[in-house]
Amino acid sequence: MKRIITIISTLILCLGLHAQSANFTLGQSLEIQNSILKSLSQNYVDSLEYDKMMRVGINAMLDYIDPYTTYFPEENDEDVQMMTTGKYGGIGAVIKKRVGGGVIINEPYPDSPAVKAGLIPGDTIIAIDGKPVFEETSQESTDRMKGQPNTKVTFKVIKGMTKDTIDVEVTREIIHRSDVEYSGMLRDSIGYIITSGFTQNVSEEIKTIVNDLKSQGAKRLVLDLRGNGGGLMEEAIKIVSLFVPKGTLVVSSKGRNERMNEEYYTMDNPIDTLIPIMIMVDNGSASASEIVAGAMQDLDRGFIAGAKTFGKGLIQSIMPTAYDGTVKITTGKYYTPSGRCVQAIDYNHRNADGSIEAIPDSLRNEFRTKNGRIVKDGGGITPDLEVASKLYSRPTISVALNGITDDFAVRYRTMHESIAPASEFKITDAEYADFVEFACTQEFDYRSGMQAQMDQLIKAAKQDGYYDMMKTEIEALEKKLQMDKKEVLMEKKSEIKPLLEGQIAVRYYFFPAAQQVNLNYDSQLNECLDKWAL
Repeated sequence: MKRIITIISTLILCLGLHAQSANFTLGQSLEIQNSILKSLSQNYVDSLEYDKMMRVGINAMLDYIDPYTTYFPEENDEDVQMMTTGKYGGIGAVIKKRVGGGVIINEPYPDSPAVKAGLIPGDTIIAIDGKPVFEETSQESTDRMKGQPNTKVTFKVIKGMTKDTIDVEVTREIIHRSDVEYSGMLRDSIGYIITSGFTQNVSEEIKTIVNDLKSQGAKRLVLDLRGNGGGLMEEAIKIVSLFVPKGTLVVSSKGRNERMNEEYYTMDNPIDTLIPIMIMVDNGSASASEIVAGAMQDLDRGFIAGAKTFGKGLIQSIMPTAYDGTVKITTGKYYTPSGRCVQAIDYNHRNADGSIEAIPDSLRNEFRTKNGRIVKDGGGITPDLEVASKLYSRPTISVALNGITDDFAVRYRTMHESIAPASEFKITDAEYADFVEFACTQEFDYRSGMQAQMDQLIKAAKQDGYYDMMKTEIEALEKKLQMDKKEVLMEKKSEIKPLLEGQIAVRYYFFPAAQQVNLNYDSQLNECLDKWAL
């Protein structure tokens, strides 16, 4: 008994000493930081912008911890609101601004103030409330377009189709872009819903859509979470609650702070516990998406299909800071009903060079679903049916990332009053040729993957002194791989054409149109549907 008491006393003492050591280190670090700032303020040769210096220091400190712990100063409060609610005060349009140029309406939202005021893609704003925009950054113009709901803003606009210059008055509203990007019927009896996030009330929207799809004859459901980076855990729990009995464990959390040790059960009655559900995921499915997919898999309630998910099993909490800022801190890890954590990277353990690595498959642990199937932790959610995601070539990615498909779609909108319905819309060969001519005037990396590797090989050969002895062979291979922009764009037509059709359709029918177009080309989804039916 005496020995047990001694051991307990020793443990308590060690814990106390550890806490004191941690507090001492923190205090020491703060003292060092303050003394450095004091020395700088008194001795540095030039005047310093302390607010910017501190912002850089804070961001670097948080980046070292993990990518999800982030500081938002008071002026970025709207970003926090947008992150959690999906809402902000403004005109409801995606804009694009060229350096020294006007603000181009790139993509207005459905029923937004911009649409109500008659603004369409291709219209160019040259002044906001009488002040020209040419010397402003994109962010400065955006900030002036946003504002309190029910306030007015006046734009001087060059209309894209007529080139007339007119004044347009827009009344700002609360803007909420729905997380549900598209919903509809597939193959007559399959209801389909694709979501891009988990902001407030998306579960209610999905509930309404599911009931509507069932009234249209849906006998099965597809919930598409591909590319969905997550959001509010509460919304993920509510989505699962639509399909499982009330009182079912969905997710649990654990953290250093005792308040993070919680189990979360469904609180509402389900709308359907029997309808077959397929959940589509890929490497872009993270966080709340993985909570939904993991719970439905562990409960054997949903069929998970697609590619392995991202592997983010961390929970963030938003907390206030001094001077009305906020900080989003990783406060815990979440665990699916079987007890597994899907976190793929251990940010707490770094290599000597500061790098971090994914958890190897050999260290992943086995767990059991409700019906006894084996599932593993670490490294995300492995689908029940794995079908590879579509891979795009280097030139196609470059064309999209450089906004060339976007710019052509806006240009197309200014030249065509209307197009066929999104599900039927196709561009002609002549229109694709027009795109090629347009893209050839733009800057983008049109090298193939082999050409890019060839450039690296040549660089390495020169550095190592082997280039001259291999010059003839290298030049011959270079010649075989060489293609000009036009050849590359024609070669990649099958990849670029669907992206282009989706971008054009969005300019007429808003963002759900891109998903309607994509369904015509979605080989991964169709393969999963074929195998799900077996």
